[in-house]
Amino acid sequence: MEECEALCTRMAIMVNGQFKCLGSIQHLKNRFGDGYTVIVRVQGGATDLSAVEDFVNRSFPGSVLKEKHHNTLQYQIPYTEGALSHMFNQFSKNQHALGVEDYSVSQTTLDQVFVNFARQQHDAEDGVYENPVDTSDEIQMQRC
Repeated sequence: MEECEALCTRMAIMVNGQFKCLGSIQHLKNRFGDGYTVIVRVQGGATDLSAVEDFVNRSFPGSVLKEKHHNTLQYQIPYTEGALSHMFNQFSKNQHALGVEDYSVSQTTLDQVFVNFARQQHDAEDGVYENPVDTSDEIQMQRC
């Protein structure tokens, strides 16, 4: 996907033989992405992360905790109007009180958009196809 972002100005994604989206990389991220990924790293070793978890749940409705390791939390926060400035505002106001060492906010990656579409893919063994191939105009071959 990194090559696509570097080389392509437009991209299309197909699922089960049908186009699902077409547009610029930024358009696909905005329209089909999951919002923002926020990674929060708390100071110290065996830290109680519950204060940070409560803060994120209160401040960012709809946020989902994706990963939790040692002193690091990773959240998926849905896109809303003004969400980016609200996130930075809230984290900068509460950073010291929560013991947050650092945090990062990033947009959904193209990989994540692709994986979201790939979940819709079904296997050939399923035998369910929404767009059957019309073979009525094919020439029949004779066997020798």
